Amino acid sequence: MSELAVHGGQPVRKKLFPAYKYIGEEEKKEVNRVLDSGVLSRYLGCWEPDFFGGSEVQTFEREWADYFGVKHAIAVNSCSSGLQCAVGAIGTEPGDEIIVSPYSMCISATAPLWYGAVPVFADIEDKYFCLDPVSIEEKITDKTKAIIVVDIFGQPYDADQINAIAKKHNLIIIEDCAQAPGVSYGGQYAGTLGDIGVFSLNYHKHIHTGEGGVIVTDNDELADKMRLIRNHAEAVVEEKGASDLVNMLGFNFRLTEIQAAIGRVQLKKLKDLIEERTKNADYLAERLSQIPGIKFPGVREKATHAYYLQPFLYDEETIGVRRDTFIEAVKAELAATELREQEGVLIGCGYVKPLYLMPLFQKKIALGSQGYPFNNSAVKYDKGICPVVEKLHEKILFHHDLMRPPATKSDMDDVVRAFEKVYSNKKELI
Repeated sequence: MSELAVHGGQPVRKKLFPAYKYIGEEEKKEVNRVLDSGVLSRYLGCWEPDFFGGSEVQTFEREWADYFGVKHAIAVNSCSSGLQCAVGAIGTEPGDEIIVSPYSMCISATAPLWYGAVPVFADIEDKYFCLDPVSIEEKITDKTKAIIVVDIFGQPYDADQINAIAKKHNLIIIEDCAQAPGVSYGGQYAGTLGDIGVFSLNYHKHIHTGEGGVIVTDNDELADKMRLIRNHAEAVVEEKGASDLVNMLGFNFRLTEIQAAIGRVQLKKLKDLIEERTKNADYLAERLSQIPGIKFPGVREKATHAYYLQPFLYDEETIGVRRDTFIEAVKAELAATELREQEGVLIGCGYVKPLYLMPLFQKKIALGSQGYPFNNSAVKYDKGICPVVEKLHEKILFHHDLMRPPATKSDMDDVVRAFEKVYSNKKELI
């Protein structure tokens, strides 16, 4: 009889992993306080004090700005909205090019399209998976307006090199910090390393309000424009006396008072939540890296890691089994996670398919049927334009998010046993 569960053997674990559920009595108390006040939102789309939202939203923004040491924090209803605000606020024009990552949630690459700009994909680092500074410099043209960097998996981008490139070419850096709140590079918080940073508060992030996001910047002008775009800019610019109307076509990207109240409580938990993730991730990095052919790539020098996901590198030649086959066998040894049962075991091969391979880019159809804004550009999205990300995605990288609290060392031991069992019986997979 086979030892491996994938072939009918007994699995290492049948018990579900604990849910990442950390809404407590503090959040319930604050939500009830807001409900009792009767003010669930206080935004108005006209130029008066309520243009900036209610007291909970504004207090949340001040507390977020204080925590991260920035002049401005702007609450929005998602990180996606925040990225759209940021791209608009920097004065993006039709025909501009913005350098983006191929390995991220799609909005960090598609946000430029809303302003008629063309995304240009640079490759990623083979060790830390953020944008590669060398590839960025190769992609810069006289049309390049900005770089959207992504702190992928919880790892800050290489701010020393990329910021220097941006300064050399007079480019703006927008930092997608959705996966890396509360960590640092060179003693400075991720999200504050570029000109604009955008955080996420949706349900599977480190702290969450259901949906939500926060934009940060030290630039007064950019902050002003992002607040306008958040809340029907076109309706208020005249009364406000704004003379620069570029991209002052606004949206409703507003956060509610209830979400802000939850966010205020959650922010206080951020440090402890990351410490718990790090403890579990460090343990797995040490144990799994003892298996020949599996390696944790480490943390960038001068940086800390938030472990939104924990990535590992897989060496098929050393192990003698295809990555996907090996990982499917590991998953068969383990159980799903509470509240996410439908997703199966939270271990994955690769990450997202490189974004330029999406139909949007392959067919160059985005806004309307005539290929705008791609029809004004020679930028190509052929397979092979970013060989590092393709190789990582197809053969080398796997990840998990089983380290999330309240998971314990005992839970991590089950993960280790699953990997060790599959490795010891790998001949069954050949």
